[in-house]
Amino acid sequence: MDDLTLAGGFSDPAQQSAQAFRAVMSALARPGRIEAVRGAEPPAPLSQAAGVVLLTLCDPETPVYLTPSLDLPSLRQWIGFHAGAPIVGADECSFAIGPWEELLPLDRFRQGCSEYPDRSATLLVETPLLEARGATLRGPGIRDTAELSLPEIAAFQQNARVFPLGLDFIFTCGDRLAALPRSTEVV
Repeated sequence: MDDLTLAGGFSDPAQQSAQAFRAVMSALARPGRIEAVRGAEPPAPLSQAAGVVLLTLCDPETPVYLTPSLDLPSLRQWIGFHAGAPIVGADECSFAIGPWEELLPLDRFRQGCSEYPDRSATLLVETPLLEARGATLRGPGIRDTAELSLPEIAAFQQNARVFPLGLDFIFTCGDRLAALPRSTEVV
């Protein structure tokens, strides 16, 4: 195990994971809202925000899928050491992480079933830009409308149509994140 694997985790795990959990839950409860997070310094090319989400929400019982550009020994070891999460294939994961183009097609990820709609995947989409403008969002947690820069619109419209099944999304860019739960309508 090298120094890169050991470094970059939370220096104060109890405090930092609580703050990060609150930011992630706030983003999920208020789709389109952008939250700043700190505390993790994962190996490149993973963003700080994505590292924070992985350290906060993943554990040895949370399988993670890494897209090809992120499926690197340094990231596998870092996630394994700091979160204990196993790295698995797309069809087995609870969390998938990577750039939008590498996460497609979305139908290869678990989308829940009528008995257990919560048994679906959450996709962490690494984006080069994250802004509160672009696609219009409506639904739970949004007073009237909100806006969020999305990589496309059709996939999210289709995802909302299968609610309560479907995928949840967390977009990460640098030290910021925003969320798009499956209950959000994209217009």
